[in-house]
Amino acid sequence: MADISSPLPLGPSPTVFGRVAPDGTVYVLTADGEREVGSWQAGKPEEGLAYYARRFEDLSAEVTLLERRAEMDPTRAAASATRLRENLATAAVVGDIGALERRLDVVAAKVVELQQVAAAQKAEQRAAAAAEKAALIEEAEKVAETNDWRKADETLRTLVDRWKAMPRLDRKTDDELWGRLSGARGHFQRRRRAHFAELDDKRKSAKTRKEELIAEAEKLATSTSWGPTSARFRDLMVEWKAAGGAAKGVEESLWTRFKAAQDEFFRRRNESRAERTAADKANIDAKKELLAEAEALDPSKDAAGAKKQLRDIQRRWEAAGPVPRDAVQGLERRLAAVEEKVRGAGEKRWKPDPSDSPIVQRLEESIGKLEKRITRLRDAGQEKEAGEAETALATQRSWLEQAIRSVR
Repeated sequence: MADISSPLPLGPSPTVFGRVAPDGTVYVLTADGEREVGSWQAGKPEEGLAYYARRFEDLSAEVTLLERRAEMDPTRAAASATRLRENLATAAVVGDIGALERRLDVVAAKVVELQQVAAAQKAEQRAAAAAEKAALIEEAEKVAETNDWRKADETLRTLVDRWKAMPRLDRKTDDELWGRLSGARGHFQRRRRAHFAELDDKRKSAKTRKEELIAEAEKLATSTSWGPTSARFRDLMVEWKAAGGAAKGVEESLWTRFKAAQDEFFRRRNESRAERTAADKANIDAKKELLAEAEALDPSKDAAGAKKQLRDIQRRWEAAGPVPRDAVQGLERRLAAVEEKVRGAGEKRWKPDPSDSPIVQRLEESIGKLEKRITRLRDAGQEKEAGEAETALATQRSWLEQAIRSVR
């Protein structure tokens, strides 16, 4: 309660806005006339007016505070202004109530203006937030169609976190936008599951196929058909790559087995080639020694003895074994020259029988061996080696024709 003994406030005298009737009833003057606000029986009438005037000042101070706070919180200010405006009609005060009404009207108008500005700003913010969310969803829908599964999943998680941090819109709009975002995530997850399910099926198929290739490779690892098996291993490698990849750990294990079988075969083939190369070198060296011995013969001194020694050399020549194709022709030509020299030195007056010629006999024997070898190679499917033998056969047949002509 205000202290009635305190001095009167500055401004118009309370008597301008009210009066105390002889019976102690206190009235306030308004634009609509006098209104009873209370009763004063405790002292002089001017003291009663001063008391109610202080209550008016308290009310005025409340309006002043409202005016200052209106811009900080328009919504609460609007409620307070309405409450104060309604209470003025029954307020037990003495003062310029009309002035308070006008001030509250100003506050109310200001509050409306501020609320309109705030509403416009809020609408603008909502529109911006809606646009930002729509852009985020469009990005999510694009990401959901990509096939970089790990990166896309991480991106979608980030977009969802960003969504949660954004300001909320009205429920309907938010629900619709969230439905699109959730739909994009669901679509991506379905695509990813389908992709990895398909990938898993392919890996299982690849495992089955590669196990089949390994089984064949392990059987071929002990083969001695070097040419056809080498070609088949090349085909197996092509088929291995075409089979696709199995699961990571399984793929490594499968490849280790396949590679081991492959390496085993080629190790054995290389050892065989090395052995054959060593044998070829030994045969070449042996035949060079025989050639040196043959080329040292002098049939002009002892034709019969030279012929006998040559036959022994020919026997040992055949026993020396085969030599590579690129070396055999030169060696054969040199031996044929010796044979021709010996034959010419011992030629008799009568016409000799070509079948008696040692070189003819040796060539016929060699041709027979080549023909049998070609048949074996054809049966084994070694077409490349068979073709090489055919070439050698044609050469020796040509030599045979020359030998026969020379005897006749």
